[in-house]
Amino acid sequence: MEQVYDVTKFMEDHPGGDEVLLSSTGQDATDDFEDVGHSDSAREMMGEYCIGDVDASTVPQKKKYKVPNQPHYNQDKTSEFIIKILQFLVPLAILGLAFGIRLYTKST
Repeated sequence: MEQVYDVTKFMEDHPGGDEVLLSSTGQDATDDFEDVGHSDSAREMMGEYCIGDVDASTVPQKKKYKVPNQPHYNQDKTSEFIIKILQFLVPLAILGLAFGIRLYTKST
């Protein structure tokens, strides 16, 4: 059975500061507590701050993640790529042709 702790009176004395305790407010802090590697004396102190057991009927059920529907993604972008290349090359070819005609007609 999960237990509930009220560590309000211990906040000023907590070696890690009160922010560490506040960051776990209203949630299961078991992993946070265990990850730090508390001493045996810290584990003994827990008893004086225990105020009861968690009422399992008040804990919200975890919802399954549902992947949102997304529009179909067109992976074949070859035609778009060719259009962009042509939009660059066609005006360049026209400019080159005009320059060539001008140069040819000017020399004769």
